[in-house]
Amino acid sequence: MRLSVATRTDSFVHPALLYSDREEYLAGIVPFIQAGLAADEPVMVAVPGDNLHHIRTALAGDADRVQLHDMSVAGRNPGRIIPGVLLAFAAAHSGKRVRIIGEPIWAGRTAVEYPACAQHEALINTAFVGRQATILCPYDTSRLDRSWLDDAYRTHPILQTGSTVWASPDYADPIAVAAGFNLPLQDPPAHASTITVNLHALPGIRRLVTAEAIAAGLPPDRVSDLTLAVNELAANTVKHTTAGGTLAVWTDHTRLICQLTDTGHITNPLAGRIPVPPQQPGSRGLVLVNQLCDLVRVHTRPGSTTIRLHMHR
Repeated sequence: MRLSVATRTDSFVHPALLYSDREEYLAGIVPFIQAGLAADEPVMVAVPGDNLHHIRTALAGDADRVQLHDMSVAGRNPGRIIPGVLLAFAAAHSGKRVRIIGEPIWAGRTAVEYPACAQHEALINTAFVGRQATILCPYDTSRLDRSWLDDAYRTHPILQTGSTVWASPDYADPIAVAAGFNLPLQDPPAHASTITVNLHALPGIRRLVTAEAIAAGLPPDRVSDLTLAVNELAANTVKHTTAGGTLAVWTDHTRLICQLTDTGHITNPLAGRIPVPPQQPGSRGLVLVNQLCDLVRVHTRPGSTTIRLHMHR
């Protein structure tokens, strides 16, 4: 049965808006926002810069009633979107149904970033179970890779073009879909700097990362962010494994990359994507790392976990 997203009463609704040009984009988004405002629902829009400009212009005076974010900034690392953007907005309006437009996948995303993006889209369905929210995710059918569009059908239970809405025939279990993007990472290059990770090595690890980040040209605040992120991972390795691990650090023409491999196994698919309660300051782990870095890729299996941090130079 076809049904307008705005009239659904499910606790959580997660449609993908399929559009091919600006006209179709705004035809699907502006009425969605206006319906939310008319229902007195808090509305947030997090989309890339150009699309944000088009939405702001189309809303005119109503733009002041909507929380607006440039997703290319707020969601540069896909792993920070659920805790730092979506759940943060829902928590700020506890007790009310919220309406969100989130566009985490756009034509400027890279193949390196995409697995984390697809995991994000799948895991929204788990993170928001039971929450009063509608999250509409636009997909540009004229510019995105066909396989990325196919994945949208798997990660969104509802599909939409303009005002027409239907159940996705390919929607699949979110945890299983996310697990399909738990992909092995290539070995570090031969020129990477390496250091053993153990309790006694933590000061040396911090010095190494700081020196490499400065040499790569990162500004002081980003040097501090990366050093803190790697220290958090290394401390977790020391705390949760008995064999320690290995850290590799290297640069390419656009990024500084730090990769930590140890013998642990991350079994919680939402690790790093759910905010940690304030009473658990020692459990920040991947949540903090996601907030600090431009991209975090994880490959985990029994007996081995590799976490790769990217910082743009």
